[in-house]
Amino acid sequence: MTDSAADALRPASAAVPPPARAPSGAQAVRRALDLLHCFHDNGPDLSASDLARRLELPMSTAHRLARTLLAADFLEQDFRTSRYRLGPAVTELGRLSYHQRGLHLAAPELADLAERTGATADLALRSGPYAVIVAGGSVTPKVGLRRPLHSTALGKVLLAWPRPGDPDLGSLPPLHAFTERTIVERDALRAELARVREDGHALNDGESAQGVRTLAVPVLDRAGHARFALAVRGTPELITAAALPRFLERALSCARALEVLLLAPAERRDGT
Repeated sequence: MTDSAADALRPASAAVPPPARAPSGAQAVRRALDLLHCFHDNGPDLSASDLARRLELPMSTAHRLARTLLAADFLEQDFRTSRYRLGPAVTELGRLSYHQRGLHLAAPELADLAERTGATADLALRSGPYAVIVAGGSVTPKVGLRRPLHSTALGKVLLAWPRPGDPDLGSLPPLHAFTERTIVERDALRAELARVREDGHALNDGESAQGVRTLAVPVLDRAGHARFALAVRGTPELITAAALPRFLERALSCARALEVLLLAPAERRDGT
């Protein structure tokens, strides 16, 4: 009997399923990057089952991805608990990026702004739906560096002066309410961003956390895009309505200095 005849006589229930396909190259890279993003919340080390749950992947797939990243030093493992944390390769690339962007030059300016105002001074750039703090007083081991765009002054600045290719407002995930003052309607957020552009600065008055007031301004390039957002953060008792013009003046002065330090001459605005 020929193979084709045997196949024809084989019951359907006995059909051999095709082998499972391995992820394509692009999909495997995407999954590996998604796995690294699982550590964004600066929480405790994660087990393979934690990673599988967060990625909504089979345990075997998450384990295979973690072992691959472990071999490349993008993860490291505590062999007592078998849990994973970010590895030395991530630290190395982060430090390289920090210096390539010139962010080490920004630290003295931010420290001076903080000393002059008595507030915390931070510098952030956009990453998807987040403002990522890359320098300043909030960069500490115990504090996460990502802030939602819609509920922070840093985020409003980055949304109000977007860079080419930045996702638009409609692409943001649902606008979560952190306090009763958080803007959660997209039309209201659009109106807020129009006010931010008109005023030249953004405010967060208890929208991300109670008892926090933040003023932010853009670090603009020649084309008028916010390459970074600069913020001073304190309590309402520190950043009062009467003191706001003084805070704004000093933040704008610092932002102009950062344009010189962080942007190439051809990218700077005229007069900077």
